[in-house]
Amino acid sequence: MDELFRNQPDAGQESKENLMQLVGFEIGEELIGVDILSVQEIIREAPVTAIPNAPDFIEGVINLRGNIIPVVDLRKRLKFSQKDKPGSGSWIIILSVEGRMTGFMVDRVTKVLNVPVDSFRPAPDIVVASLERQYIRGVCKLDRRLLILLDFDRILMVDEIEKLKSMKRSTRFIQAQQQGLQTTSPA
Repeated sequence: MDELFRNQPDAGQESKENLMQLVGFEIGEELIGVDILSVQEIIREAPVTAIPNAPDFIEGVINLRGNIIPVVDLRKRLKFSQKDKPGSGSWIIILSVEGRMTGFMVDRVTKVLNVPVDSFRPAPDIVVASLERQYIRGVCKLDRRLLILLDFDRILMVDEIEKLKSMKRSTRFIQAQQQGLQTTSPA
């Protein structure tokens, strides 16, 4: 893979023209980016409510100012190895995925990155061929590291998106029932 980047300058050395702004985050040692325009919010350590019978990469849901948002553990979804210290300070990046708010749990948010659009190279064929969906938009060299640019609109499959939608509907129903019980119970 080194030959892909041999004659390419580091992304940080380009001028300000044709830059893509990304939110950088890490899962383990991997540096990953997402287009800043799809990021709605970044939160730290919100309480996540588990949902029975959810896919293994779904951590559960969070209540963000009255909105029930499903949370995907990106480490599990991308099949990265598990953390040595589970539960040690995760971040949740809230993104708009196909018009729906979805949270993605990551290890650490780094910073906003300005990366030249032409510095990205396609992922090697051997990597993309093994993926069920091609959710890697590209790879670039950034400060002696490789940055993976993900396409979050393609990271979940259609049936998984449908499950998230049904989870959201069922959690709203449960929430409405709980609120109804609270208002009708005697003081």
